[in-house]
Amino acid sequence: MRARALATPVLVALLTCAAVACSSYHWRRYGGSFGDARTVAIEPVSNHSYDPGVEALVNDALMREFQRRGSVRLVKDPGHADIVLYGSLQPLITRARSFSSVAFALEYEVSVSVTLFARRPNGSVIHFGPGVLHASEIYLASADVEVQRKNREEAIRRVCAVLAERVHDALAEKLIAAAEKPAPSPSAPEPTAPAPAPAPAP
Repeated sequence: MRARALATPVLVALLTCAAVACSSYHWRRYGGSFGDARTVAIEPVSNHSYDPGVEALVNDALMREFQRRGSVRLVKDPGHADIVLYGSLQPLITRARSFSSVAFALEYEVSVSVTLFARRPNGSVIHFGPGVLHASEIYLASADVEVQRKNREEAIRRVCAVLAERVHDALAEKLIAAAEKPAPSPSAPEPTAPAPAPAPAP
């Protein structure tokens, strides 16, 4: 009984330390991860593909990711945002990935590409690399047209979630780097030429 009584405070202390450690990790992971930016507005992505409605999946994934991470606050008015995300959805690419012994497709791969930019209030634009804005997912083929359509849609949803996560992290990385960049030192004033001596009186 005495051993159990002594173990209880120790266990409580260990759990408390673990909770504090987890809490501090959460703060370091999300808190202040956008440099000096506190608000973000996400403009609707325009659809340049032949798949209607996919742009809504991209918009929804971006909003969900920024809300989930909690690094910045989402605002509706771009005029009151520290960062404005805007861009377009490019044509989707779907191709067969594997085949059966009788040349029937067993799996398909769908690739989603977006063109996104982040605009600051001073008019400067942040660009993302191509590795951030392109992702693919494999889905199962089906003899049932409706089942195959749903499989493709779910694959597109997963790709959009991956792209949103990449955009969030890439934007955070760029903003942190910009905030940590030292300000340029003021240049020394150029020496002025001495005033000419007055001419002697005649």
